[in-house]
Order: sequence, then C-alpha cells, then structure tokens
Amino acid sequence: MSSSGALNREGHRRQRARSGDGFWRARILAGCLGLAVMCQAASPDWQAVLASDAADSSVWPNRISRANGDQWLAEHHDRIRLMRPRLLVINFANRTPRPHLDKLVQDLIAALAESSRYRGYQNADAPAFLQYRLFKFVDLREAGNPQPTSSHFPLKREVKEGFNVDYGAFFSAAFAAQLGVRDPSAGGRFLRLDELVERGLVHELWFTLDHDDSVRAFECVELKPQYDESFVPHSSKFVQAGNGGDPDQQWTGRSLRLGCINATRGIGCFLESLSHSIDGMANSKAIPYFTRYFHEFAAHDLDKRFGDFPWPSFYPLWGEDKGVHYPDPSTAVVRFGPRTYTLTNYVAYGGNAHFPPNGRRHYDLENTNAVYSTIEDWRSGRGENGRDRAVLWTNERFARYREQAPDCMGPWLIYWRQNFPGFGNLQKDDAGRPMKNWWPFLFY
Repeated sequence: MSSSGALNREGHRRQRARSGDGFWRARILAGCLGLAVMCQAASPDWQAVLASDAADSSVWPNRISRANGDQWLAEHHDRIRLMRPRLLVINFANRTPRPHLDKLVQDLIAALAESSRYRGYQNADAPAFLQYRLFKFVDLREAGNPQPTSSHFPLKREVKEGFNVDYGAFFSAAFAAQLGVRDPSAGGRFLRLDELVERGLVHELWFTLDHDDSVRAFECVELKPQYDESFVPHSSKFVQAGNGGDPDQQWTGRSLRLGCINATRGIGCFLESLSHSIDGMANSKAIPYFTRYFHEFAAHDLDKRFGDFPWPSFYPLWGEDKGVHYPDPSTAVVRFGPRTYTLTNYVAYGGNAHFPPNGRRHYDLENTNAVYSTIEDWRSGRGENGRDRAVLWTNERFARYREQAPDCMGPWLIYWRQNFPGFGNLQKDDAGRPMKNWWPFLFY
C-alpha cells in the first residue's frame, strides 16, 4: 500500500468512528479534487456515435434502446449478452501528465471487462460482459496553476466541513460549454450532461483529481429510479444509489453514476470505489431483487444468519481492538472491544468489498489461513443434496490479479466480481429460476 493510500484509509477509519457504523455507505475519497487551461478534444459527431450502435438487440446500447433507465432494459434484461456503455471522462488534475491519465483510464476499462467475465478465473473463454467505450475525454487542466485541482471543478465554496462537491453543477448549462459537445440541430449550442444521458450518448461519468484536502468528494454518486418487485420504475420516486450523495443534486429523470478517480493512485482503488457503489445500490433498495440477493452474497445479512450477532456485516469492525479470527475453517470469532461473538458452523458466502471470505479486518488481502466458503458455488447447488459446495478458501484464489490491479482491494475485487451472477450464470433464485445477470442493473 502506498503512503498516501495508508493516510487515506486512516482518515476513513477515523471518520467512520465518529459517524457510526452506517457511515461506510457514504465513504469519502480523501484527496479526490482541485484547478485547469482548456485542452478539450473536438466535439464528437454524436449523430455518428448513435448510428454506430448495434442492430443486434442482444447488445446494449442498440438502435432500439440506448439510454440509462430505459424500460427496455428491464423488459429485455435476460437477452442482453453484452453491454458497451459510453464513458465521459473529465480531468481536473493539474499536476498529472496526460499520458498517465490515458493509461489509467485504459487500464480501468480493461479491469472492468476482466471483472465482468463470469468465473473467468476458471474459464479462459468466458466473455467480458462490460466493454466500456470512451465517448470523450475532457481535459480541464490549467497550465501554470500551482493548485492541484482545476478551478473549473464545481465546488460548494461556502461549505467548510464535510462533502463540498456541487454535483448538480455538472448538469448545468454553464458546465455544458466545458464538456464541449455541440448540438448541430439547435444552433450549435452545447448539450448539457442530462441531455447527453437522455440521448444515450453518456452512460457513466468519471472525473479525475489530484490529492487535495480542500476538495471532499464521494467515491461515487448516483440518483436512480425506485423500481418495484416487477422491475417497473415508479413514475416519480428516485433514491441515492451511490455510496453517498449531494442533497442539492436535482433528479433529471435518468440514472447516471459519477465516479471520482484519485489520479495519484492506481486502478485497484477506483475499482474499490465502484464496488462501494454496488454496495450503495443494494443498500438504496432501488431494485428490490438485487438488494435481496446481493446482501446474501456479500455477507450483509449476518445478523439474520446468526441470531445473536448485532450487525449485518463486519463493516463496523474499525480499530485495533476489533476484528475477526478463525480458530478453525468453520468458526469465526469476532472481537469488538471487550466483547466477542463466536459464529459456529461459519461458512463465508461471497465476501464483500472490504472483507474476503477469510478477512480478519478491513482490507486484509494477506491471510493465508483457509476458511470454508461457497463463493464459487453460491446458489448453484452443485454439492451433496443440492447444497452449495463449501471448499477451503485462501487468498491464492485471487493471486493471479495482483499484478493487474495491485493497489487497494483491486486483486480481490476482480475475482469477487467475477463471481457475481453474470451472463449465462449457474445460480438460482428463491423460486429455482436462473438468477438474473447483475450487471445490467448498473444502468437501470
């Protein structure tokens, strides 16, 4: 772990300790923000971009549906075999060279593709379900500005403590000029971000920042429609579905994930941010089906599985006097200050963004001791009497990804996400039907 990574995590730990065990849902990415000279690429021919969409309706976006939140997505969810979301990247990092940023974005796209290969660690032919494409890179660095962050970055400058990013400003007409995408059908004016999303030109936004304590951003924010049990969105209800959010951000009618990349760190750290956004989507209950099964898979239901355990997960275990040890592969002993809780007949399911199946504390990638886990067989029922197979599991399972995503929880998260129910998965829901592929939910 880099020294800056260690400092960021210690700050996260202290903030959580002050804010209670629910604070992890709104995790600060310390150092995400700051000032820039305009260096934008030419306005893309967005009509040509749309014309390039697939005629094949098993690929999304396509010529029938291309915008986040289309009801078409829910209605054709099970037919989709490939998603090629368009990505808008905005750089506000004054000090980071452009070649570094280009490589960072390319490596992130590659890691996300790898992580969407269903059980790719055991199937070399597993296809990548998520194949992000770069719609535009908007470079807002300012030559000669000594500050780490561009002055073009939207801040709530009156906010002196806590999160101070003005996420709503990304959607403003004033910021549209910074994005630089012209609408030739309307006198050449610039399209706002919400219009880019409405047209299906942009499906996700990442912004890059150098470490700057004056800017305090969430890792990912997203407003998402509230769906019912039949995957029908409510006509007017929406929820915060990232790992935090700006209460002043206005609902534009379609979901959009905005992720903050600390350009001084690596791809594993942003992969962790995006994984927290998946946590946030489940916790928001925007899609009840997803919440139901993700919480089981990701060990966010321990209080239900073990009646005397006081928390849904191990996330409250911040601090040196808190953690887990495994005296044998099927027992977890949880220490919380002077109190201990013994979970007998313990089998880890899928683990979560901070805790692999044998995790002893937050961010523990180094435990070589084995525990029983069903992560590679969860809800597949391929064991005796139709039960999931629990096998001895160690960190060797994700060792192959230590080079591709070496920082933060990156190597674990690629493997973890490969075990999500993906396209053609083997998992079953409560009714015994094939589990829905989780990846399309990202763009509901």
